[in-house]
Amino acid sequence: MVFLNIWKDIKKGKFSPLYLLYGSEDFLINETKKYMIDAALTEEEREFNLSIYDLEETTVESAVEDCQTIPFLGERKVVIMHNPYFLTAEKGKEKVDHNVKVFEEYIMNPVPSTILILIAPYKKLDERKKITKYLLKNAVVLEAKFSEKDTKDWIRQRITENGFEITPNAVELLYQFTGQNLTILNHELEKIFLYSDGKIIDEEMIQLLVPKSLENNIFVLVDKFVHQQLDQTLEIYHDLLKQNEEPIKILAVIASQIRFIAQVKSLIKQGYGEQKVARILRSHPYRVKLAISQANRFDEEKFLAMIDELADIDYQMKTGFGNKESLLEIFFFKYLT
Repeated sequence: MVFLNIWKDIKKGKFSPLYLLYGSEDFLINETKKYMIDAALTEEEREFNLSIYDLEETTVESAVEDCQTIPFLGERKVVIMHNPYFLTAEKGKEKVDHNVKVFEEYIMNPVPSTILILIAPYKKLDERKKITKYLLKNAVVLEAKFSEKDTKDWIRQRITENGFEITPNAVELLYQFTGQNLTILNHELEKIFLYSDGKIIDEEMIQLLVPKSLENNIFVLVDKFVHQQLDQTLEIYHDLLKQNEEPIKILAVIASQIRFIAQVKSLIKQGYGEQKVARILRSHPYRVKLAISQANRFDEEKFLAMIDELADIDYQMKTGFGNKESLLEIFFFKYLT
């Protein structure tokens, strides 16, 4: 919720003189930068009071000097520094001799009329460095990362801002189809806003307008399979074949998901909680949560037998033994009848 709260403050004109945005989620960084510029400066003011620096090409002291000048014909100015690689253990692509001491002094005494935004597109900062410690202590620090709850809250907020309502099940389905890729999610929301013929967004509309990737289609297929719904499993499988998806590719994704469910079942059996399982498997907690409910449908031995059989089917497909399309059908019938 940190990003959502900061966005609200920015829209109300509540600014800090120092912001540090870091992480690999470009959408969050770009959206926050846009919010700040739009709220802080008019179109006319941007010509004189908006400066952007790439610290892989320009010294930080040059940017600091700009920060220390007063705004021209306006209340405030915005200075954006991209790629402050000296906050990490990485070396810059181009060698620039930064006087970091000058920047440290500015951090301790920033100019109130300047909004300084550092954009660090790195997953990790080097917190051992003095300059990083100064920023973490004195700046508003935002890691470009959304939790599952944050993403769903953001979906609801975007829906409301655009004059629509969305049902709880539709939120879950949209999240399932797009995951936490906010760029894709935002694109799909824009499409929904454009083509929606009503003000309430429900599951049917999500099914109709949001495309499902191969992985998402197979995610649904596996869910139907473990819930022992043969007709729906076959329907999805045949739809994938009609879309010219290769049986061997479908097999690979099914096998991967079955293995994942088996791993989750094993770890839960060993006494690990959901969050710990997610960390061990380096997977999103939402995926683990769903896998736990799926894992209860078969015992561990049955899952292991499925994995072995899917490996055999993979070998048969690759060696040209039997009809590729039929091999998976036989597998579905074996375990669901």
